[in-house]
Amino acid sequence: MLSICWQTSERTLDAPDLVDDFYLNLLDWGSSNVLAIALGSTVYLWDASTGSTSELVTVDEEHGPVTSVNWAPDGRHIAIGLNNSEVQLWDSASNKQLRTLKGGHRCRVGSLAWNDHILTTGGMDGRIINNDVRIRDHIVETYRGHTQEVCGLKWSASGKQLASGGNDNLIHIWDRSVASSSSPTQYLHRLEDHTSAVKALAWCPFQSNLLASGGGGGDRTIKFWNTHTGACLNSVDTGSQVCALLWNKNERELLSSHGFTQNQLTLWKYPSMVKTAELTGHTSRVLFLAQSPDGCTVASAAGDETLRFWNVFGDPNEAAKKSAPKKNQEPFAWANRIR
Repeated sequence: MLSICWQTSERTLDAPDLVDDFYLNLLDWGSSNVLAIALGSTVYLWDASTGSTSELVTVDEEHGPVTSVNWAPDGRHIAIGLNNSEVQLWDSASNKQLRTLKGGHRCRVGSLAWNDHILTTGGMDGRIINNDVRIRDHIVETYRGHTQEVCGLKWSASGKQLASGGNDNLIHIWDRSVASSSSPTQYLHRLEDHTSAVKALAWCPFQSNLLASGGGGGDRTIKFWNTHTGACLNSVDTGSQVCALLWNKNERELLSSHGFTQNQLTLWKYPSMVKTAELTGHTSRVLFLAQSPDGCTVASAAGDETLRFWNVFGDPNEAAKKSAPKKNQEPFAWANRIR
């Protein structure tokens, strides 16, 4: 039996006004090595290569707060979901807003996922919409299967399958090849094994049809699915709310973040699901995880209004050189205190 390693974060930063809401997605790390975090109605960008911080946008009070952020694959453009049902597209290099996507949702947009030029949005209204950001009439497909808020959205690496999770305890697998612009698309699989909301979704990097999912406080399990057949391959009771999941890009490992009672991050070997590390320090549920482009460093944001960095997926020295904050820098101009 492997012994569990207890780890602490490399760096802890204040994240004031981070909205403590399980159903939102307020943290993302882009391919250009820039971390985006939404604090209240403001989106901040931290360049992990230089340690510099900038404010991208503060949305108007009637539009906010920000309810989701997601980088486009190019690492330059970013989508921002809002409480008023709109989605803004921004160019981070020029700090200019490119357009606003309207009319798709009736209420807040808490989940976003890019697939090339398609931006998929999930709303509190239960709708999932594919938006082609290149064209004026941007709504090209609608997926309807959830009866409550869509809080998790992830495209597979191939871009052929979309996984969605909702407050209705359901996961749907959607096949892009059968999507229709003229009528709502039918899901490929409806996965009904969870007994609480499903926000945590992660496609396996070494097996294209393997999806990991995590259930909320009434469920507490991590489940693994064959998305070709819809079969549940395994289920592990973690003992606490599962808020987020990330696969190691280089090793067969999975990282999960949790709520009460430990508010920890847990590293698991796959497929044995033996715990190999517990990462502790947060004092409230760890709502959001994001992974550096090199795959080594993980950022976590929690209801305790802190942002922590962990060298969990690679050699700590190499990860520190590539992705972690420099010790002689104050990366967040808006956070004068580092706890």
